[in-house]
Amino acid sequence: MPRSNRPRRTSAGRSSSGKPAAGGKRGSGPVPELDLERARAGIARRESAPDGEWVVRTMTARNAEKAYICPGCSTAVQAGVAHLVVWADDHLFGAEAGLSERRHWHTNCWTSRNFRYR
Repeated sequence: MPRSNRPRRTSAGRSSSGKPAAGGKRGSGPVPELDLERARAGIARRESAPDGEWVVRTMTARNAEKAYICPGCSTAVQAGVAHLVVWADDHLFGAEAGLSERRHWHTNCWTSRNFRYR
């Protein structure tokens, strides 16, 4: 079997001489496991509907600490229940005013709201 000309590396990313290995990644220790629930929690998405432009953010059950009244069904969104936080993106008085008037909706109430106008 022919001999390899490449230097052998130890598990710490160093060559057999003790010097850092060329091309090795820094901080190549164990990678922490990704918490998908936490990663999705802070991401706001934009939705367009007949009643305007909306910014919708998912609130996970772990982060829901207070009770709110859902404007869709007028019942309480209890603490510890996953729901949506929604605010107007095209508010008449600007984005800051829309953010200050955000509302907490049950996920089903938000997706099944109707757009009938009289």
